[in-house]
Amino acid sequence: MSRRILVLAHTGRKAAMAAAQEVCTQLHAAGLIPVMRAQDLEDIQAEYGQLTAPTEILHNDVPLAGVDLGMVLGGDGTILRAAELVRGTEVPLLGVNLGHVGFLAESEREDLEKTVGWVVDRSYTVEERMTIDVKVWLDSTLLAHTWALNEAAVEKADRQRMLEIVMEVDARPISSFGCDGVVMATPTGSTAYAFSAGGPVVWPEVEALLITPISAHAVFSRPLVVAPESILAVEILARNAANGVLWCDGRRSYDLPPGARVEVTRSAVPVRLARTHETPFSERLVRKFQLPTQGWRGPVNHPADADTGVGEGAIP
Repeated sequence: MSRRILVLAHTGRKAAMAAAQEVCTQLHAAGLIPVMRAQDLEDIQAEYGQLTAPTEILHNDVPLAGVDLGMVLGGDGTILRAAELVRGTEVPLLGVNLGHVGFLAESEREDLEKTVGWVVDRSYTVEERMTIDVKVWLDSTLLAHTWALNEAAVEKADRQRMLEIVMEVDARPISSFGCDGVVMATPTGSTAYAFSAGGPVVWPEVEALLITPISAHAVFSRPLVVAPESILAVEILARNAANGVLWCDGRRSYDLPPGARVEVTRSAVPVRLARTHETPFSERLVRKFQLPTQGWRGPVNHPADADTGVGEGAIP
């Protein structure tokens, strides 16, 4: 039975639509069945005409459960949109970066043909990335219940008025202050909005939650890294009547009236990402941010103790 590969593209970009055509053609030539969403296919055909490769329509011809893998052509925003589609299923996402930094993507545009080959040969592993569960409360009323792969960001709704908030960890207050907002993030999100706000970079393998204030007017406004089982909360104080807004992955927004409370916990439902390279995260960090490493000499190759005659506790 032929494997089906879902091709997801940012159809607002011609480069992504052209890449989607190439991928569909190459998958079909290799004996795999390309699958697309109906709207994506319509957008591409409106721009370029009929695709050369037969393509099935998601939900019409095949359910999501019948898809082997999703190839995402675009930047991190496109991958975050794709995560909304596949979260809660066994379908992993493999991103091809057509944007800028593209931290969630696995390969670049120039490696598109190789990437298709890896998909055909199943030359990839799948890792699960932590997501967060996000709830908005006003007194005892649940206003919203959502999730995020990168972060839940509480921001001020009015540019001219800062938010007055109090941060809480595990049902204990940490500090209250005025600020532009607070970012509560996963390790995956530590290289996104939280990074721009001055938060630490956390390796994806680390199980933790992060909370990072944005432009805080406070003596203590350091980013915090807490246990994955912790409960994070941000309360919008009513003392200056400022409204806030909650953004999850920059995709979903919810109004936060004074007195609202945003609670963040680890979600039981991860997002699955396909990896074709066993590249250390440190190498990915250097490459994506183009960090300077001149002068690095590498680890010292220590000779074995037996070869040097130095035993345990001895002074060489």
